[in-house]
Amino acid sequence: MTIFTLGQRLLRTLLWPVRQWLEHLEVHDRQLAHRLCRLIPAQCPFERDIVVAKWHIHIPPLCHLNPLYEELMLLRYRALCYLADECQEDISAYC
Repeated sequence: MTIFTLGQRLLRTLLWPVRQWLEHLEVHDRQLAHRLCRLIPAQCPFERDIVVAKWHIHIPPLCHLNPLYEELMLLRYRALCYLADECQEDISAYC
């Protein structure tokens, strides 16, 4: 087992309570739903290809390095669904 694998397991273990909290967080408030949709971006804001002379550097989308990325995307989706289904609001501004 490599140090990288041990680090991943440790990070996964340490973040387990936060993941569970995010997965079970229910959105039942219009202001909270709007705030979540504004704070959590719909797509990765940073992916770049930098070319200098013959060198090509690719910087991957940094959100995929976030260990809570999937949970945050699901939370944003639940907030959007709440606004659209329960509040009957137009969510096109967040898409």
